[in-house]
Amino acid sequence: MQAALSPAVSRAGVIRHNGGMTGFWMASVTPIAPPKSANPTLRFLLYAAALTGGWSAILCLFIYGIGRLLGVPFEVQSAFGGSLQVVPWIVVVIAPLLAAVAGALLSALMLGRRNARRVVYWGGTLIAVLTLASPLMQPADVIWSTRIWLSIMHVITWFLVVPQLARIVGDSEPGASVERDA
Repeated sequence: MQAALSPAVSRAGVIRHNGGMTGFWMASVTPIAPPKSANPTLRFLLYAAALTGGWSAILCLFIYGIGRLLGVPFEVQSAFGGSLQVVPWIVVVIAPLLAAVAGALLSALMLGRRNARRVVYWGGTLIAVLTLASPLMQPADVIWSTRIWLSIMHVITWFLVVPQLARIVGDSEPGASVERDA
C-alpha cells in the first residue's frame, strides 16, 4: 500500500486534524484552516499597497530613466491646456503609489464577501485597462514611443498591485478560515 503513494504524500490515518471541515485550505500541505483572527484587514491591505506600489514606483522610475536616456520625450497633452508637457519624474513615482492605495481602499469593500478574489482581480484589471486608454488615446502630435513607454509603466503597476491585492482579499472569503476556541 505504501508503494502506491508518491514520496510527497504522507499517510497519517490515525490523526485527523481538520475534523471533517471543508474549505480552500483542504488542498494545503497542512489541511488546518487559519483562524478568523488571521483574516486580512484594511491596515494589512494598505501595507500591501505601500509595498507593491513602492516597488512599482521604483520600477517605473527606472523605466522612465531608461526612456529618457534613449531620447523618449515623454511629452503628453496637458489636462488643463492644449499644449504638450513633459511628464515629470515625480509623477512617475507618485502615480503607482496612489493607484495602489486607491486599489487597496476599493478592495477593502470586498473583505469577507464571496468571490472577493475574482471581483478584485477582474475589477482591478478593468480599471487598469481603462486607465491604459489615457496614454494610448493621446492626440496625434504625441509620438508613439511616449505612448508605449507610458503603457509599459501601467502594465508594471497592474502586474505588481492587482494580483497581490486580489490574493489578500481572497484570504478573507467565507470558508477560507474557521472560528477557533481560545
